[in-house]
Amino acid sequence: QVQLVETGGGSVQAGGSLRLSCAASAYTYTIKCMAWFRQAPGKEREEVASIGSGGSTKYADSVKGRFTISKDNAKNTLYLQMHSLKPEDTAVYSCAAARGGNGPLCYGYNSWGQGTQVTVSS
Repeated sequence: QVQLVETGGGSVQAGGSLRLSCAASAYTYTIKCMAWFRQAPGKEREEVASIGSGGSTKYADSVKGRFTISKDNAKNTLYLQMHSLKPEDTAVYSCAAARGGNGPLCYGYNSWGQGTQVTVSS
């Protein structure tokens, strides 16, 4: 079972930056695809960005050009670099691992982190 732990959340002013990390452990060799999700109060969960085993990435239109997903395989860590943050980005951000994927198109998410709060103020 893959364990995922997110860190790096916090409060930031609009226009600021944050970098989220997701450390994975246990059976990481089985991970085919990973993604960042977020859920804001009163809204449905949204897939923000995903990355395939080969490094291909995909982004939601709402964050394209502002967020960058990356990974360090040696450290078993997934990252989400967020720039030009907006109040609309306020949400709990969670990372997830999938058992399969076609490039950055993940399917079968079966491991989730506990989430980290990101709050962006005006």
